[in-house]
Amino acid sequence: MSDNQKDRKVYVVGHKNPDTDSICSAIAYAELKRRVTGKNYVAKRAGTVSEETLFVLNQFHVQEPALLQNVFQQLKDVDIRKIDGVSSQASVKEAWAMMKENSIRTLPVLKDQKLEGIITIGDIANSYMELHDSHLLSEARTQYRSIKDTLSGEIITGNEHAYFIKGKVVIAASSPDMMENFIEPDDLVIVGNRYESQLCAIEMDASCLVICQGAEVSRTIKKLASERDIVIISTPFDTFTTARLINQSIPVKHFMTRDHLTTFHVNDYLEEVKEVMTKKRYRDFPVIDKKGRFTGFISRRRLLKPKRKQVVLVDHNEKTQAVDGIEEAEILEIIDHHRIGNLETMGPVYFRNQPLGCTATIIYQMYQENQIKPPKEIAGLLCAAILSDTLLFQSPTCTPMDEATARTLAKIAQIDVVEFAKEMFKAGSNLANKSVAEICFQDFKEFHVNELTFGVGQINSMDKEELEEIKEKICPKLVEVLKESGLDMVFFMLTNIVEQSTELLCSGGNARETVMDAFELSEDTEDIILNGVVSRKKQLIPTLVSEMQQ
Repeated sequence: MSDNQKDRKVYVVGHKNPDTDSICSAIAYAELKRRVTGKNYVAKRAGTVSEETLFVLNQFHVQEPALLQNVFQQLKDVDIRKIDGVSSQASVKEAWAMMKENSIRTLPVLKDQKLEGIITIGDIANSYMELHDSHLLSEARTQYRSIKDTLSGEIITGNEHAYFIKGKVVIAASSPDMMENFIEPDDLVIVGNRYESQLCAIEMDASCLVICQGAEVSRTIKKLASERDIVIISTPFDTFTTARLINQSIPVKHFMTRDHLTTFHVNDYLEEVKEVMTKKRYRDFPVIDKKGRFTGFISRRRLLKPKRKQVVLVDHNEKTQAVDGIEEAEILEIIDHHRIGNLETMGPVYFRNQPLGCTATIIYQMYQENQIKPPKEIAGLLCAAILSDTLLFQSPTCTPMDEATARTLAKIAQIDVVEFAKEMFKAGSNLANKSVAEICFQDFKEFHVNELTFGVGQINSMDKEELEEIKEKICPKLVEVLKESGLDMVFFMLTNIVEQSTELLCSGGNARETVMDAFELSEDTEDIILNGVVSRKKQLIPTLVSEMQQ
């Protein structure tokens, strides 16, 4: 297995508005997959964690999973072309050599890994078109060391770290008498092995002499040049070649593009990137990471084959309940205990769906199948999930397997199921500081039937008075909740665990009529009390769906 395959993250995530089972199963299954495969499985959450779930996580000292807002494809899912950049002081020749070596046409100019600009083959071509400008080298503040390196030469006298900042480039091909007419102070003079020409350039206060064809430099010339801080560079090239190459010593900062750059961030979504690219004619676009560092270039061609985010879904298989962008992700597995929903996959996946009261029960089975004993904290999470989903074994969805599994896990976690469940449900129904929307959507699931879309929220409590307080808070605002959700109908279950009953609040469309007909309630019914109904999955949803389909 390659390091890239090991490091690539696989997100294990439950449904939106996650409940305790959704969070705890994701954490436990990610741990199991890491131990079995050695790959980087990471537990995530698709929404805000409830008070009940926070209580469970805190009890077992487990960190809350990070939020996975969506799994839309981003630039970080694309094969970004990595390339080392050059500094702004690098010569055009160095930039060209790097482009040629890497078969690229665009090069980043970096400082401390931050993007200062970009230089392209077109920019380098323009530098050659400006050869007629003899002041170009000084205007670009070219370092003598760069000139020396470009000409494959050596410094005979002077400071190679100094800069050519004033004057022009001239070729001393004339007699000394003629040279006096066009050489000015601070010029850079290209000369051959003629002593008189070299001496004349020094007397005219040239700042630099470039001696061609590796000609010997006399002691006198060296002495005079040193006294006047004149740089002498010896190059093996002839005069023509030297004159042709010398502009390649100009630093790239003089030709690079630094303003109005079109850059992208690694977290940008591909759809947005494609839209920007259609309006630009550039070949390569720089990509920046979250710390502002240059990471590489992206081109249109590289957007054609992005890597889909890999996900494992637990405790759901409905598209409306899945994290946004699921259609763009690669679903590897689905572990669930609900009805088969409308989620489609790109290809075959491992789909494990069992008629049990809780996904956590299935997860523990998988631990056993792999002969792995869950650690104390994982056992505690799985046990809490079962107690939550089965309402302490009181829900009709609870099977003997669920109860036996919970009691086994409780022993590993060293907890008393009854006492722990009471504390957990009490924490979950403590909604004093929450808004109506937060209460309604903390355990809320959406469903599709024919052309209808409806949502069902649920609060479980062992305290009748507490449920009455929640009802008084929710009822006046339920119409606003319906509008905010954008659904056709909204139902809210106030479930009394002790009395094994649910008071159902509803809003929108024919919501009340649907419930009345579905449960065959009398027309004079005011409060909708559903005795014996405590399970959203097994009792409420199937009954409502059957009525809506008719």
